[in-house]
Amino acid sequence: MLVIVLGLAVVVLDSSLLNLALPTIARGFEAAASQTIWVVNAYQIASLVLLLPLAAVGERIGYRRVYLFGMALFAMASLGAIFAPTLGALIAARGLQGLGAAGVMSVNAVLVRLTFPRALLGKGLAYNSMVVAGASVAGPAVAAGILSVASWHWLLALNVPLGLLTLWLGSKALPHNPVVSGERTARTFSALDLLLNMAMFTLVFLGADALGVARKEEGGSPLAGSLMLGAGLAVGIWHLRRQSRQARPLFPVDLLRIPVFALSMASSVNAFCAQTLAFLAMPFLLLETYGHTALEAGLLLTAWPAAIVTVAPLAGRLIGRYPDGLLGGVGMAVFASGLWLLALLPAHPADIDVVWRLALCGAGFALFQSPNNHTIVTSTPLARSGAGSAMLGTARLTGQTLGAIILATLFAIWPGHGGRAEMVALVAAGIFALVAGTCSSLRVRQPRH
Repeated sequence: MLVIVLGLAVVVLDSSLLNLALPTIARGFEAAASQTIWVVNAYQIASLVLLLPLAAVGERIGYRRVYLFGMALFAMASLGAIFAPTLGALIAARGLQGLGAAGVMSVNAVLVRLTFPRALLGKGLAYNSMVVAGASVAGPAVAAGILSVASWHWLLALNVPLGLLTLWLGSKALPHNPVVSGERTARTFSALDLLLNMAMFTLVFLGADALGVARKEEGGSPLAGSLMLGAGLAVGIWHLRRQSRQARPLFPVDLLRIPVFALSMASSVNAFCAQTLAFLAMPFLLLETYGHTALEAGLLLTAWPAAIVTVAPLAGRLIGRYPDGLLGGVGMAVFASGLWLLALLPAHPADIDVVWRLALCGAGFALFQSPNNHTIVTSTPLARSGAGSAMLGTARLTGQTLGAIILATLFAIWPGHGGRAEMVALVAAGIFALVAGTCSSLRVRQPRH
């Protein structure tokens, strides 16, 4: 479990560390912001499009092999990114980092399932959820601390020794795939399936991102974004129709036919969209509207991950005592309440008023995530554990991408620094959290399979 947690913490934290350093990177390479944003986009796209294919490979050759391959590639690509001589080389290295991260995240949950006995699986998933949620929201604060004393290169420096340590420990400790009766047949997917899967996610991501950029930049045209988004949806329809006719589809439409699994996925996408909307909006609100320094804002924002770390183990102990759907619904209700209370902050709030609201958000999200992940993992047949594990990461990245694009659109509508866009973002985040809670509550009476 140490291996699983350590590897997951490294890749999830890395996914958000460089966001704060983009202006510095742009100045260092004398590049435009529209080019520099690909330092982030390359990582996200590579991770998103390869989660499901690598999970399918893990079902065939072994989950531990995919995990170790991903961690090795992630560490080597991090080293390449540190010494990248040009922006193009940095973007390429970030793409390879994303590929390595996909190897780790695609099989993470299934390795937890194989590590813990069923009676303790909720506890293991609580540790996992705590790391994912904590690392996701801690990225900006960690980056601010490092950038205050060192260059952006140091944001990537720890990836190499920690990656190598995880690789060494993982080769000794990670479990092998179980032998499932009747599941010895070859588990393959065609090249066309792979290309369609990659094209679907890439076109939808780029199209939605281009629409957000067009709203932000003067003179930007939404036509290119609309065309890419439309093409992505068309490819997606073709891809999913092909997948629906396969016994072991690359995109797990077979799992989405399980009502409780589908509801859990919908809950996860909406919850991570809400979290991303709020946590990207809060730094702008604290820095530009309330006048805090970067250090003060970073310290205030730590209330969110601190609450996650505190509540996640408690949520793990509640799994099995109460229905997962009920716990998730209550968690999202608490989360939505915290978000709306943040939106109602006065013009000059005291620090404690900000802190307890952020802590309420973190506590609600922690109460939701572990039970939600537990339902996803346990409702997946053992032979399809890899696909179920990959869908956890797919839902998280999809929700985070959607949240970032919505926030970019809100900033385009209200480009000033009066806090209007941030407040609207917090209200919208509360609505997404409420949708997630509703989907979670609907699972209470649903069968697992």
